[in-house]
Amino acid sequence: MRKIALAFAILGTTLTTALYTVPAHAQATRTWVSGVGDDVNPCSRTAPCKTWAGAISKTANGGEIDALDPGGFGGVTITKSITLDGGGGQVASTLVAGVNGIVVQAGATDVVVIRNIRFQGVFGNGGAPGNSGQNAIRFTAGLRLVVDNCDITGFAVNGIDIANTTANNSAAINNTRIENVGNAGVLVESTVSSAVEIDNSRVYVAKFGVAVTNGNRAGASRSVFANSSTEGVHADTGGTLILNGNSISFNNTGIGGTGTIQSFANNALFGNGTDGVTPAKIGVQSDPFGLK
Repeated sequence: MRKIALAFAILGTTLTTALYTVPAHAQATRTWVSGVGDDVNPCSRTAPCKTWAGAISKTANGGEIDALDPGGFGGVTITKSITLDGGGGQVASTLVAGVNGIVVQAGATDVVVIRNIRFQGVFGNGGAPGNSGQNAIRFTAGLRLVVDNCDITGFAVNGIDIANTTANNSAAINNTRIENVGNAGVLVESTVSSAVEIDNSRVYVAKFGVAVTNGNRAGASRSVFANSSTEGVHADTGGTLILNGNSISFNNTGIGGTGTIQSFANNALFGNGTDGVTPAKIGVQSDPFGLK
């Protein structure tokens, strides 16, 4: 009997030691934030966190952070594959002053999705421009970025800045509104070639609606670029911009730059100071914008 008791005692000690070696805070595939949450919580649905930054360290690579209710969830730097979803029909806000809203600085194979979030940079609200948010979203590293159904207002530099250093990177911007930014609604300025798709989106009141620099490519479809102080759409030398079914209106210049502009002959230009690039320069067909 003593031998049996001793064996059970040893087994109990072993199990107890094993239990203590289990990680106390394993990362979850899905976590939650709430306007009344707390970042000391485990970010579960019943004990949500307060901010994106508080939840991201508790979310597994490839996981998702969802907003339970309206709230201001702050800025964050993303360094892994993840989805941030503000939910539908509520205000999931990221308000920043003097800094970027969300910076994506992820790995070479990482995919980041930013969905249903309202970004506020307090630019042009009567305060000092120097205190305004810089870029709402800045994509500096990672394989793929998807921005879906977001609202971006009042940033001193760009709405979405694609400044990537990862080879073969790409971005998709869908169903997104960008308004009142100091430079470009969307700027594609990567040091390695980026491919960016813009679909069913709107840019109002910027210096450039969309601008593409040398070596980068962007396609814009079913989108509106309006009220830009310089150009609605712009391609630098060596940059390529492809236009399909867009409205380019009330800009100082509709289309500009010395890069490659291509068209599917179904864009509408109206109300601009000048429409800018001529059909001959585009070299697609005699009436590339389908105005006749």
